[in-house]
Amino acid sequence: MSLLVQKYGGTSVGSIERIEQVAEKVAGFRAQGHDIVVVVSAMSGETNRLIGLAQQIQETPDPRELDVLVSTGEQVTIALLCMALKKRGLDARSYTGGQVRILTDSSFTKARIQAIDEENMRADLKLGRVVVVAGFQGVDEHGNITTLGRGGSDTTGVALAAALKADECQIYTDVDGVYTTDPRVCERARRLEKITFEEMLEMASQGSKVLQIRSVEFAGKYKVPLRVLHSFKEGPGTLITLDEEDSTMEQPIVSGIAFNRDEAKVTVAGVPDTPGVAAKILAPVGEANIEVDVIVQNVSADGTTDLTFTVHKNDMNKAVTVLESVAKEIGAREVRSDDKVAKVSIVGVGMRSHAGVASRMFTALAEDRINIQMITTSEIKISVIIDERYLELAVRSLHTAFGLDAEPSEGRVRG
Repeated sequence: MSLLVQKYGGTSVGSIERIEQVAEKVAGFRAQGHDIVVVVSAMSGETNRLIGLAQQIQETPDPRELDVLVSTGEQVTIALLCMALKKRGLDARSYTGGQVRILTDSSFTKARIQAIDEENMRADLKLGRVVVVAGFQGVDEHGNITTLGRGGSDTTGVALAAALKADECQIYTDVDGVYTTDPRVCERARRLEKITFEEMLEMASQGSKVLQIRSVEFAGKYKVPLRVLHSFKEGPGTLITLDEEDSTMEQPIVSGIAFNRDEAKVTVAGVPDTPGVAAKILAPVGEANIEVDVIVQNVSADGTTDLTFTVHKNDMNKAVTVLESVAKEIGAREVRSDDKVAKVSIVGVGMRSHAGVASRMFTALAEDRINIQMITTSEIKISVIIDERYLELAVRSLHTAFGLDAEPSEGRVRG
């Protein structure tokens, strides 16, 4: 039988009834002889409630104390789930991140895992216990409670699976797998049987909310088989794998369409076209802890150029403030901003071996009279910035253009 690490998100444990359902599911796996480690999030809405309490006292809560506060959400869930498992005659033991000894750095609210002591968990598993671990949290070398950032329970699950060399890490959520795009935007979206870590990482980074990016990175790095499943519906879900080769079928050109509504565009216009000027613009933005995404620099005209880049919508005004002073220093003409844009991306490892992918994408958008404002590419991804009004139309158009609407053939679309 297998060693499985199962992670259940906030909606999966959002009520006593749902916690009981999770316990029933876990009991079913134990009855089949599997060893089980369960990682749980706080009950849905609880983390936001705790943050709201903190903000009633401090507008910007102290990071260390905020971690102490929000980590209590998962502590409630692990205790309740263990009680539900014991009620079913199963031996179960709960652990906080600190009790497991999930050692992290000291970056409160966004800590990174450095090491895991799996000794106690292995001992419990040998005794036939179900191990229930609080996701999202750890402890630094000084004994401070830390949290891993939003979606961090996914990372906890994958990290424990890596440390224990589990046969599979199963992420249970409110969707039954990874889809070709968001079904709420495109009703013809369909579930993928398999997707590579590389594709999933691009999908997550370009806006897909199914898995936290860091959890996918972790799984790829440590070769942890990862499967996304529905918490309360039966089905095979989606397997995320390292294997790009599949002898039973051709590799699809495009596996999915990702999108992000949280983009904003900032342009520094009339920049003197001299060496190092881009660094002078972008360095202060980075120092302000603002992440830059797509960057385009126009061809020089009359000795000046325009530098345009995208940031998160929430950071746009901050970026503009930083850049207005920079523009004066370097002699730029003006700083413009636009938060009515969105990013749409096509992703697929099959793009490596197929020509004409970009032209097909651009033709599909042109046929729907959707103007492209910016373009960025990688080996397995092409992203465009467009007017936010046309986002859903663009997603549906590209979904059709790359054959993702078609009936699945053994779970994947042929290129």
